Amino acid sequence: MRIGIDLGGTKIEAVLMADDGGIVNRRRVKTPAGNYAAILDQIAQLVEELEHSCSTRASVGVATPGSLSRVSGRMKNCNSTCLNGRPLLTDMEQRLGREVCLANDADCFALSEATDGAGQGFATVFGVILGTGVGAGICRNGQLVTGPNGITGEWGHNALPPLQGAFEGSQLAARNCYCGRRGCVETYLSGPGFEDGYAAATGKTLSVDQIVTKAEVGEERALLGYVADPALPGGDAAASADDLGAGHADGAAGGLHEAGDRAEQRGLAAAGGAEDRGHAARHDQVDPAQHGGH
Repeated sequence: MRIGIDLGGTKIEAVLMADDGGIVNRRRVKTPAGNYAAILDQIAQLVEELEHSCSTRASVGVATPGSLSRVSGRMKNCNSTCLNGRPLLTDMEQRLGREVCLANDADCFALSEATDGAGQGFATVFGVILGTGVGAGICRNGQLVTGPNGITGEWGHNALPPLQGAFEGSQLAARNCYCGRRGCVETYLSGPGFEDGYAAATGKTLSVDQIVTKAEVGEERALLGYVADPALPGGDAAASADDLGAGHADGAAGGLHEAGDRAEQRGLAAAGGAEDRGHAARHDQVDPAQHGGH
């Protein structure tokens, strides 16, 4: 038996998998935001509950935001900033009393989709996650490309392309990012960024789900559209990912992407790329993820 854990900024989800890959059980809880010790407690509890349900000790793998520094063994580049600088892998192994496999969440997603999901059969897969943060992973010929710093494909901290037209107003002014830069893609296309844009435009503070619910009944559609139009910042930012060498844009996973589907705002996750099947045709449609969830 195997346990896979998705440690997100908003939720922690754990699944118990049989040897054939089938899902036997699952748990989902809210992430204790900003509390590193509580996150460790929650992961340990989830593992205990799932193992108790099958009366078997399982191997454990954890998908996290950011990555583990190969130099220090500590976490870096996490949008859940309480993880940064922490020896997360060491702490989890000590807490669970076993070896743990830890990897970047977007890398896990991209590899899964490239192997037997929406990206199967493509030479190059660019898998996008839109959630509490903005992340991505790249696979080439079925192999994950991580790079020397373990962050290949991460486009969330690229600078947003120049703002255009009517949206040069306050709701799209360059925003400060936890990484120390201003105007990062993640500060706009993530869930928190989406909420910030709505608040700046309307003066109302609502959750992503509440904003999308308004869109579903025809309210505030103009606001939702500012990231859905490929000619505006959302499309520009995604198109800039072409520079990463992506040959096939894989459908985004994550809570914000799921919310966008509900409101038929597929442009939120739009990313271009040339198909890599022996010709140079453009592939401007994002394929829905088969394995990524919300």
